[in-house]
Amino acid sequence: MAGINLRSSAFNDQAPIPDRYAKDGGNLSPPLDWSRPPPGTEELVLLCEDPDAPSGTFVHWLVTGIDPVGGGVRGGELPQGGIPHTNGFGGRGWDGPRPPVGDPAHRYFFRLYALPEHVELPERASAAEVHRRLDGRSLASGTLLGLHQR
Repeated sequence: MAGINLRSSAFNDQAPIPDRYAKDGGNLSPPLDWSRPPPGTEELVLLCEDPDAPSGTFVHWLVTGIDPVGGGVRGGELPQGGIPHTNGFGGRGWDGPRPPVGDPAHRYFFRLYALPEHVELPERASAAEVHRRLDGRSLASGTLLGLHQR
């Protein structure tokens, strides 16, 4: 499977996510840029998940229907054409990191999937459901890992 280069101007891969993007900070979605998806891509899907959450993998952001020609998203905005889903906090769209105080840094995986066709996801899809439906269907994907602790 081909790869998509996913990056952010706000933080480097495997580096801390600034507080302005955290739930108890500014709670802005971080800016993201990605390389061109492969030919045949009809839709992009963006997932941000925290596998270190005490209750199990926690969805912070799930956006479907992203236009594959967009190339990225500015901080605090929704990707072009994107449809936000309900996150683990119960809100629609982005809600940033908020790990328990004193926990070691949690890992926040931003994953971008290039799909050859639209895949219907439940409004409040779990990270496991997203992986189950997309991992074998994507033409390409990219991952960016951010860290955060309080």
